[in-house]
Amino acid sequence: MMDAKQLTTLVVRPTLKQLGLHSKAAEQLVVGTIYQESRAKYLKQLGSGPALGVVQMEPATYQDIWDNYLAYKRSLANQITELASMASLDEDMRPDVSQLITNLAFAVAMCRVHYRRKKPALPKAGDLDGLAQYWKDHYNTHLGAGTVDEFKENFPLEVLNC
Repeated sequence: MMDAKQLTTLVVRPTLKQLGLHSKAAEQLVVGTIYQESRAKYLKQLGSGPALGVVQMEPATYQDIWDNYLAYKRSLANQITELASMASLDEDMRPDVSQLITNLAFAVAMCRVHYRRKKPALPKAGDLDGLAQYWKDHYNTHLGAGTVDEFKENFPLEVLNC
């Protein structure tokens, strides 16, 4: 398992700042998502599920973000593409979904963009109940097996103070 403070200060925070999408709440939500979804450990969904990377994003969700959000946000799409390996670009000049596995900054960016396209404002930084509920409503959804309590149990509390 990755060290939560290092993940936050060396990957999540700089990536979100580079994209112009940083706030303490966004940082905490992305880190919490990583610890809930993959325990900051798994790169492919256990069992036969399709989810990929530390953010455990499904390829269908990834494609939907590119087709229905980033296609209309060219500047942001270009910034995210710049995070990817040039060797991974497909014929549409989009990064291959495998970047979710091999590129931490790219996975963080895609997780943040997933939340960015949602209408409700992010909860306040440090509001663990709010962060957990936001993750459940907008990442795991009512169809997912994860729970608000599980998110709170898996959240690395040390990132609240870093």
